[in-house]
Amino acid sequence: MEKLKGVGVSKGIAIGEVFLYLPEEIKVDINERDNIPVSDKKKKLEITKDKSRKELQSIYEKMKSGKTEKEAGIFEAQALFVDDPILDERIMELIKQGFTLIVAVKKVFGEAAEEMEQMENEYFKQRAKDIRDVSNRLLRHILNKPIPDLSSLPSSSIIVAKDLTPSDTASIDRDNVLGFVTDMGGITSHTAILAEALGIPAIVGLKDITERVKQGDSLIVDGETGKVFINPNENTIDLFKHKKKALEAEKRELEKVKFNEAITKGGKRIEVAANIGSPKDADVSLRSGAEGVGLFRTEFLFLNRNTPPTEDEQFKAYKEVLEKFNGKPVIIRTLDIGGDKQIPYLNLEHEINPFLGVRAIRLCLTRKDLFKTQLRAILRASNYGKTRIMYPMIAVKEEIVEANNVLKEVKNELEKEKLPFDSNIEVGIMVEIPSAALNAEALADYVDFFSIGTNDLTQYTFAADRTNDNLSYLYQPLNPALLKLIKMTVDASHEKGKWTGVCGELAGDPEAIPILVNLGVDELSMSPQKIPYAKKIIMEI
Repeated sequence: MEKLKGVGVSKGIAIGEVFLYLPEEIKVDINERDNIPVSDKKKKLEITKDKSRKELQSIYEKMKSGKTEKEAGIFEAQALFVDDPILDERIMELIKQGFTLIVAVKKVFGEAAEEMEQMENEYFKQRAKDIRDVSNRLLRHILNKPIPDLSSLPSSSIIVAKDLTPSDTASIDRDNVLGFVTDMGGITSHTAILAEALGIPAIVGLKDITERVKQGDSLIVDGETGKVFINPNENTIDLFKHKKKALEAEKRELEKVKFNEAITKGGKRIEVAANIGSPKDADVSLRSGAEGVGLFRTEFLFLNRNTPPTEDEQFKAYKEVLEKFNGKPVIIRTLDIGGDKQIPYLNLEHEINPFLGVRAIRLCLTRKDLFKTQLRAILRASNYGKTRIMYPMIAVKEEIVEANNVLKEVKNELEKEKLPFDSNIEVGIMVEIPSAALNAEALADYVDFFSIGTNDLTQYTFAADRTNDNLSYLYQPLNPALLKLIKMTVDASHEKGKWTGVCGELAGDPEAIPILVNLGVDELSMSPQKIPYAKKIIMEI
């Protein structure tokens, strides 16, 4: 028996047999050229795109009609990449330079994916897989190669793969799959998303499990601990059969409480909300029992395009979420982007240390045209539900004052245009810089609430990049130094009659939840799938 440890992304126990999935990789000589006329290559490209577009539409319709309605949006988004005018333009440039169609598609989509992978945010890094998935589909059609899938599996299969693309996950034989394990991937990967939707265990980031197993090996997957057992002995199998029964019983209990209010035994009510990255996340959040949105990341609107999103585009996205939450509070964070994310149309200057540079609120106050457009869209959307605005990366009160002055200007504009909005909209800040926590008492005079971003607060407190594996020992969100900063922030808000939430990873951590509640936190916002368990923990405090 061999034991491996990865990252558990979907709870549960799976006991089954390995289905090793290693599809052939398409290899391309990126310097290859040919003498085929540009018009012929362009015609071939259009035929290829048409096939891909129809396939993606078919996948979208199939998923929308089943349990994975939310995940169907992945393929709706992929179809946009097929017809992306910027990518088209780059492909045509390479074709005209004499490169083969295969090379042009491979290079252009590869460069677009690499741009996404360079971003700090894990969510956007994982979106690079969508781009590579579309590229793979196009390349296979150009070469007349079949697209591999997982539509026919032996019973009791546990899929073992280097990684799973969105197309792989969409094709899976759901009657016979018990779980997923992959060499690569993160907590926001499509493997994680689909596993959560299907309610089956999954572990990612195992590095080399595809090299350690063979077809038909016995496997135990523990999605809670991230542990995988290869060819386990009988005692281990019996142990996990009992654990599986216990987890299934717990799941039934969580179903009973997920829509309840989270109230401690002492009578304190904690609002449990969801962190979302796009309107597509709203449905699963509501199904998980979210009492609102504690963090609506708006960066998705600004990426993968050559111009900023218009006011109407933003308005529609915010309005969609607000209407779905039907009066429950939705906190919309203004643009949190900076020098580490290369967005061509922003023309951001290269910075030696972008994590401490012109980003988030600093960028918005520098580029007030972007900021005002976003605020207009948020305010207009506020007419359709309980909306709160949140400024990210606030360091000093002057930034809040300047941001609120811009907000006031926008309100005056909308009043003159007779456009309705919530004139009493609440405004808060993310507390993710130590200076904000240390000076929370003074900052509380300028806001309605605080929301603590524990990921960055930890990073900035210990001066250690949280994405650097060599410094992982310094990522200590429960260190007394961090807890003191959280306590200072909570106390300062309460003294001024305001409230404080937590929207970092710590908010959904079972070990941290009782600590945060005892520190006086009023709201916890987390990944949707963590909400039922978080409520259960709170009710037992």
